[in-house]
Amino acid sequence: MGTLNIMPFINSLVSLALKSRLEEINRFKKDSQAASRRTFFDLLRAAVATDWGQKYGYSNIVVEEDFGKAYQLFKDQVPLSGYEDLHPWIEKIIQGNKSVLWPGETKWFAKSSGTTGDKSKFIPVTTDSLDGSHYQSGKDLLALYLDRRPKSNICVGKTLSVGGTYRPDNTKNNILCGDLSAILMDNLPFWARFLRVPEISVALLDEWEEKIERISQETIKENVVALAGVPSWTLIILRRILEITGKKNILEVWPDLELFIHGGVSFTPYREQFRELIPSEKMNYLEVYNASEGFFAMTDSDGCDDLLLFLDYGIFYEFIPLEELAKEKPHAFSAEEVELGKNYALAISTNGGLWRYLIGDTVEITSLNPLKIKISGRTKHFINVFGEELMVGNADQAIREACQKSEASVREYTAAPIYFTDQESGGHEWLIEFSKEPQDLAAFTKYLDDALKNANSDYEAKRYQNMILREPLVHVARKDLFYDWLKQKGKLGGQNKVPRLFNRRDYLDELLEFE
Repeated sequence: MGTLNIMPFINSLVSLALKSRLEEINRFKKDSQAASRRTFFDLLRAAVATDWGQKYGYSNIVVEEDFGKAYQLFKDQVPLSGYEDLHPWIEKIIQGNKSVLWPGETKWFAKSSGTTGDKSKFIPVTTDSLDGSHYQSGKDLLALYLDRRPKSNICVGKTLSVGGTYRPDNTKNNILCGDLSAILMDNLPFWARFLRVPEISVALLDEWEEKIERISQETIKENVVALAGVPSWTLIILRRILEITGKKNILEVWPDLELFIHGGVSFTPYREQFRELIPSEKMNYLEVYNASEGFFAMTDSDGCDDLLLFLDYGIFYEFIPLEELAKEKPHAFSAEEVELGKNYALAISTNGGLWRYLIGDTVEITSLNPLKIKISGRTKHFINVFGEELMVGNADQAIREACQKSEASVREYTAAPIYFTDQESGGHEWLIEFSKEPQDLAAFTKYLDDALKNANSDYEAKRYQNMILREPLVHVARKDLFYDWLKQKGKLGGQNKVPRLFNRRDYLDELLEFE
């Protein structure tokens, strides 16, 4: 029986197995508030006897039957936290203590540097967070995708996914730590291992250039139907595969390729590059919002970039208005109190043992019921030296529009402020690596400037007659500058990214000097 003949049969079996979960998803989409409340009480009940739960009086919160009263107690008794606040508690877990932040033993830690900084964070990953958040999201992604595309090849081919590194850390009491993707891969159930490439041993190699070469060489003859990963690193692999095979596009290598599951960074600057490499109207792109701290959201419908926030993955969400962040005690809102179209910093409490943890992302609310979001930026990755409040989402959209108008294509970019001098107003300085350079850089710069004005009224106001902000200064980066810079810092890998925007000149000056 050929692949095409067995495909409907396999899809029917998988869809039947996932049918009950689809019904659950539809229920919480119709009543987001109820799902959020259930998760809130489930988390606190589970953690009552932990060291953290005892310190912050969880027992007197969970006895409240009224969510409004319980949530207010939670906010009054439990502080918002960053990694530095939780670090002493995490160190206790690393030393072998149980039931510190979450019941039982925590075996794994996702090692995250956040950006390109040198300091690593060790995010606890519990069995409950693996099963209830990360692996459940994989099943849900498959269920929602097959529900929209019952004739898909997704169940009869392979998914190419790239992991990070994963090993015991002898400096940290022999704990098991590594990139989250590596932890997930190493603990995959057997059926999921059968559906993915490359071999786990190759996927978890810690030398990235060797890994890229091995993956490229070993997956050429596989029937790859889906890709999963960070766009920038996935592009590097795809380009290497074309070099090896001499093919014009990826469909000549993998004719059944139909899906790219992407996350980690905005897809906007990479969209055209993928369309050039995979020239098919049948190719689908599905965004996911996941991190070392948990799996949060994914696109659940075609033709829509909004992300459905999954409220039953053992994660309780709080939303802090951006203007509150500078306050000593920022005011937070639950999922049922947010406003449509407003930007918030995100705080999470999870079945991994993070409590009221500010993850550093900002999101815009695009739908209330079901609760949907767009990732608008990072709380530390923006430019607001002159009151322009330029967010990453504004920059990505402006880059896309400038590329369309100038027939250019951008591979990577970063921007930083130009400070006032006695002679000149301030501005923004951009370093852009093009895969296809514009014929007229001045015209590209004007398109970029105009698009930023259209996207951000604060930026537009500061640009008035060049009084506060002058026209952007754009530099063309040499080929592979960003890659070489990360390599020189020992920061190759999917979790390492150059900030698109930064409120200081640290990264930009270093890159300009490196070039």
